[in-house]
Amino acid sequence: MDKQMFKKEFRVFLCSLKDKICEKNEWKVKGFIDIDKTIFSISNDTKIISKILEIHIFPFIQDFAIQYNFDIVLPNHQNYYPDLSFVSKIDSHIKFAVDLKTTYRIENNPTLCNGFTLGSHGEYFKNRESTKNIQFPYKEYLGHFCLGIIYDRVIVNELQRYILQDLKTIQSVIKNLDLFFVEKYKIASDSSGSGNTANIGSIKNINDIFNEKGIFAELGEEIFDDYWINYGQISVVDAKGNIKKITKLKKYLAYRGKYE
Repeated sequence: MDKQMFKKEFRVFLCSLKDKICEKNEWKVKGFIDIDKTIFSISNDTKIISKILEIHIFPFIQDFAIQYNFDIVLPNHQNYYPDLSFVSKIDSHIKFAVDLKTTYRIENNPTLCNGFTLGSHGEYFKNRESTKNIQFPYKEYLGHFCLGIIYDRVIVNELQRYILQDLKTIQSVIKNLDLFFVEKYKIASDSSGSGNTANIGSIKNINDIFNEKGIFAELGEEIFDDYWINYGQISVVDAKGNIKKITKLKKYLAYRGKYE
């Protein structure tokens, strides 16, 4: 299976995944339960939501992997890239990297989301044979994808207790979930994704994410790779004689002689 076929089949699978995790546009997960059958509500903390969403969808992703003769290899260590490595059972040279990403719509501008990171542009990205912080060397993956969920946050009463009979009436902490499966480079921005860490940032326009219309989409993956390998490493002199490092795509393209 090549990269385009993998993406096509995964997107078909994605059409049914939403129905498995949502009911009437609300997340089916309502809380967690103990052995006394007491249900405890979920916090609407985004990190908690993200982790539980990952746990919720993973068994269904396993079903997809089995259907198409893939093993899913989980990272050996926390914070390794990617979240899921799909390795063909027929030919182990066929590998695809899939990162799970969740984020929320901006309440006063629902065309935008909060954004997310797309992995490091550090050692394993620069040295494609490195195994530092990555499950397999970067060059061994035939494609790098994001499986993402964008949702609306719901204000709920947190830290509540319920009984089983309340299950259908418990309000979900998120609703209006939309899922996407896209190539990483096609939704990347030209800015770092998180503070001082070496992470690639995503674009934030939701339609552009769904339709893979990031700033590197038409330029191609080679330009994306070269830009992020050299992010903040190329120094140029501006019109005033100041030395500045290139951290914007427009200046990078001018430096490479791609565009005026």
